[in-house]
Amino acid sequence: MFVNYIKRIDSLFVTIVLLFCLFGLVMVYSASFPISLMQHEDARFLFSKQLQSFVIGFILLFITAIVPYRIYGKLNPFFVMLSIFFLILILIPGIGVERNHSQRWLHVGSLVIQPTELVKLLMIIYFSYIYAKKQEYIDDFKKGVLPPLLILATVFLLILKQPDLGTATAILIPCGLILLCSGARKIHLILLTSTAVGGIVFFALTSSYRLKRVLSFQNPFQDSDGSGYQLVNSYYAIGNGGIWGQGLGKGIQKLGFLPEAHTDFIMAVISEELGVFGLLIVIFSYLFIMRRGVRIAILSKDPFAKLLAIGLTFQIMTQALFNLGAVCGLLPITGVPLPFISYGGSSLIIMLITTGILVNLSYHARKHA
Repeated sequence: MFVNYIKRIDSLFVTIVLLFCLFGLVMVYSASFPISLMQHEDARFLFSKQLQSFVIGFILLFITAIVPYRIYGKLNPFFVMLSIFFLILILIPGIGVERNHSQRWLHVGSLVIQPTELVKLLMIIYFSYIYAKKQEYIDDFKKGVLPPLLILATVFLLILKQPDLGTATAILIPCGLILLCSGARKIHLILLTSTAVGGIVFFALTSSYRLKRVLSFQNPFQDSDGSGYQLVNSYYAIGNGGIWGQGLGKGIQKLGFLPEAHTDFIMAVISEELGVFGLLIVIFSYLFIMRRGVRIAILSKDPFAKLLAIGLTFQIMTQALFNLGAVCGLLPITGVPLPFISYGGSSLIIMLITTGILVNLSYHARKHA
């Protein structure tokens, strides 16, 4: 049984993702060694923590690749309660960890975890399973469409309280695509999309710091020492890279000029050091993942598997789009990490778990095909 599973596993998909993660580890070391040296007197400090997360994620990838995906459907009520529990726990003073005016983390022993990364995954599983079950009455808005949206709205508002509009929006988009692919009526989709967009715009414009971010990305040089500082230095990094880059480890902007060089703006470091070549590695890797994920969805016969493959694939793509758009000034800075690449243990582990679930979906799709 296990031998047959190994034969049918999507080895190319796993290989590309793992190579992509290894590339990310190299770039995390390159981008983080200056700050590691200054703050911890060890150039490998942040790299070592990321490597530990990769090892944990690697193990969990193969566990989730073996565990049948249908089990997640049975655990669905628990997943919803766990998501809301974590999001409330973060907001309790003294329990949630505050950084940069945001309360998004929890201390677990010596570790600091970001539960919203897990919540993204759990909400996609919840939406996929519920809308797969509601296929018979998906045309009925009150009975078929509305109930899961109330849960999603609760999660959205709790994440917004951290505050983290970027992550809250990054959850809405794949969940919206799941609803779209479930066969909901066009009029319902139009009304819900209009409501969601209106809500996001409202929350963005009614908060002074969010409004500053929205305005700064349009003309960062107007306040290059203030709200536009990050983006201006990102432009400098990208411009310095040119076609061939400055060489691995030879970037200048990470030496105290570019804030969050190893996290949100690691793509700027990649561009500076590897040039267009580094950009192509990242773009083609994401395109491969998207193509594979859509193919898994097309081949899957089970509605739950189809919707889950779509949700997981476009969760990765949404985060990649938000991050890359922010780095090059096409979108406001949201603080969403670059999947598989940015420093952040919670994000990397969840991305590898997501890959494991997609591998399991791929196995069942190939088996039936």
